[in-house]
Amino acid sequence: MTTGGRIIGWGTALPDKVLTNDDLSAMMDTNDQWITERTGIKRRHVGGSTSSLSVASAQRAIAMAGVDPSSIDVLVLSTTTPDRTVPATSATVQNALGLRCGAFDVNAACSGFVYAYVIAHGLLSIGAKRALVIGTDTLSRITDWSDRGTAILFADGSGACVVDATADSGQLLGWDLDADGSLEHLLYAEVGGSIHMDGKEVFRRAVRIMVDSAHKSLAKAGLGVDDVALCVPHQANARIIDAACRQLGIPLERTAVVLHETGNTSSASIPLALFDAADRGRLNDGDIVLMVGFGAGMTAASAVVEWRKP
Repeated sequence: MTTGGRIIGWGTALPDKVLTNDDLSAMMDTNDQWITERTGIKRRHVGGSTSSLSVASAQRAIAMAGVDPSSIDVLVLSTTTPDRTVPATSATVQNALGLRCGAFDVNAACSGFVYAYVIAHGLLSIGAKRALVIGTDTLSRITDWSDRGTAILFADGSGACVVDATADSGQLLGWDLDADGSLEHLLYAEVGGSIHMDGKEVFRRAVRIMVDSAHKSLAKAGLGVDDVALCVPHQANARIIDAACRQLGIPLERTAVVLHETGNTSSASIPLALFDAADRGRLNDGDIVLMVGFGAGMTAASAVVEWRKP
């Protein structure tokens, strides 16, 4: 029985339409300096559907992996913005990609990609040979574009990877999944409604739960913060990233950040940052990568991965 997995290909997708801070200044009472100082975001991409962005990133991941789509045994799509209430958007993506396998959605908000990645490893450990993991959100569809407290943050995007089963323990060295439903009132959107957020309280809680989850994953991996070559945090807000990394003791030069170009893309944010770092040559064989995020729910998730080049 196989017990692990390794990433053999990845891909990302962003909508063509870009909204800059200056564009938002024309829509509401805000300006570039105000947004940049509070969030670190300069521009964000909006448009497309969750299924179309998922198909685009997945096609690139499959092409990079050089595998036949028919060889994929399971598709796990992390999203909090499905195209429809029923069926799961993964069904639409599966059909568009020409897959013939199990497919399902996971909704853990901004922690979702790590949830999906860990779940895929569980399926690989009990017999699946190849998994496709996707994190996609189109938050612009549930954003109140008259609310400067949220409209400056959220955006759309997708990241995907093909994960192959291995005969050894694979890349995943340690993980942690958590949730505290008593805090769901801090960040939510009703069905058919837009996002509501208690920004100050989310900030306070987010830093705490990210640091806690990261330490749990590192402990399970038998590693320490000094072993981490690259930290890949959820791209929510530059201040949250700075505060969490400072408490963890990880300098920003060992952190992957694409927030300034993408905004907060929820499930897509960690894969967008991770694969940007990989594409830029920031990762070498054997490097220890810490993925860590938080999201509505409030959920938390982290994973410690030993990077291996495809």
